[in-house]
Amino acid sequence: MKMKCRKKISSLLLCMVLIVAMALFTAGCNGSKGNTQPSTKGTEETVQTDETVQAEGNVLGEGNTKFILTVVDKEGTQTQFEIHTDKETVGEALTELELIAGEEGEYGLYVKTVNGITADYDKDGVYWAFYINGEYAQTGIDATAITEGDNYSLKVE
Repeated sequence: MKMKCRKKISSLLLCMVLIVAMALFTAGCNGSKGNTQPSTKGTEETVQTDETVQAEGNVLGEGNTKFILTVVDKEGTQTQFEIHTDKETVGEALTELELIAGEEGEYGLYVKTVNGITADYDKDGVYWAFYINGEYAQTGIDATAITEGDNYSLKVE
């Protein structure tokens, strides 16, 4: 009887530890670092019209396909580019324009430099995160086919 009770308590404690670990992991993945409120920092600033991007002179490349790229540095400063290309993937288009640089790894291109800004995880603990339409990308930048009308972002996290 005592052994059954210990097993139940151990199972309950293990479940509680796993739930807490999952909650902490999820908060860390969202970049909230323990804050459960969603971040709205810079949301208003990310919406810019094509005219604004063109007025700033941030239209790059030549080609039939067009997409918007937003670059967000460590300080939260945003720069938008209108990219024109005939390349198939986002990574190919941005590499051709020398907007990104990195190293080929086991999982594809590991982006280290964007628009002249380097994020070195080994040195600073930050990296370039890739987003598609505001959602963390499920594919690497060099494996993501360009979809006209989609907005792509690279953010230091």
